Amino acid sequence: MSSIFTRILTREIPGHILWEDSECFAFLDIRPINRGHTLVVPIQEIDMWTDLSAETASHCMRVAQTIGKAQMKAYKPNRVGLIIAGFEVSHVHLHVIPIDDMSHLDFANANSDISSDELTEDLELLTRCLTEAGHTNN
Repeated sequence: MSSIFTRILTREIPGHILWEDSECFAFLDIRPINRGHTLVVPIQEIDMWTDLSAETASHCMRVAQTIGKAQMKAYKPNRVGLIIAGFEVSHVHLHVIPIDDMSHLDFANANSDISSDELTEDLELLTRCLTEAGHTNN
C-alpha cells in the first residue's frame, strides 16, 4: 500500500503541494509547528533517510534549503530548522520549519487547528517567494 505521502503526490488525498520534480516533492504540513512548516519527501518510498542514495539525499537537502530560503523571506524567522525524525510515517521526510527559538522544534506545539484557508495563504506566499527567486519547478 502506498504511503500517505505518495497518496498526496498522486492527488488521491488533498495536499498543499509547494514543490514537485522528478526526485522529490514538498507540501505544507497539516499540523504545522509554525506557519510555513513544509515536508520535503523523496518520491521513492524509503523508510529511513540513511537508506537513501547519496544523490537523492543531496537533492532533497537542496530542495529543503531552497524552501528554507523562501521561508526566510516570507516569514522573517530567526532561523529555519530542519528535522528528520521519521516516526510519524514510514516514508522519509524532512521537516523544514521557520523558527524563532528552540521551542519551535517541538512537535508538541503543532497546530492541529490550522484552517485550509491559512494553509492556502501559506502556499501562495511561499510559491510567490520561490517564483521571485527564479524557481519554476514548483
